[in-house]
Amino acid sequence: MKTMTYFLSLVFSFALVSDLKARDRTEIVENAAQVSPILIGETIPAVTLFDAKGTPFNLLEKAAEKPTILLFYRGGWCPFCNAQLSQIQKVEKQIRDLGYQLIAISPDTPDALKKAMSDKDLDYQLASDFALDAIRQFGLGFYIPKSYSDRVASVGGKTQSIEGDERSILPVPAVFILDQKGVIQFEYVNPNFRVRIKPELLLDAARYALEE
Repeated sequence: MKTMTYFLSLVFSFALVSDLKARDRTEIVENAAQVSPILIGETIPAVTLFDAKGTPFNLLEKAAEKPTILLFYRGGWCPFCNAQLSQIQKVEKQIRDLGYQLIAISPDTPDALKKAMSDKDLDYQLASDFALDAIRQFGLGFYIPKSYSDRVASVGGKTQSIEGDERSILPVPAVFILDQKGVIQFEYVNPNFRVRIKPELLLDAARYALEE
């Protein structure tokens, strides 16, 4: 695959690379604008996720099976996330026809994923990162105030926290396109959770990543 050396114009980019290197990527930051995501050209970490049945799998090993699109979202309680999952479903067949597998990752528990898959009739895989391992290793985690986690609970959602720290954590929504070595070819990371990559742009990026 050809490594992408640019972001689309809508991509939130992190301009000060030196600042990113100075900061511990796995550190949970105080707000979404401070996250330091893994970068294009880097290999994803070998984190463990869980499918809707609660079965663990290694993400790097899974990516070795075929080119992969990873979609990080906040949870099934988030209307913006649900809208994105539905939009991606409309182009899922085109993504699959290009040779990709699609995995959507959230802090939701496997039981919550099972319900979401049933309610939304999705054809792609949802994965649970309830331990926040992937969210931390990808550099996407940030703390939310208790008032916000209470709001999530009020709509039937559940946030996760790290052992020994009561503060709840969410991921910045993000998309990563990987080759079979687990190397990132493209990414879209935006701290404004209301703004998501358009399915058409994702398809264009996926096609470009396959070019030799």
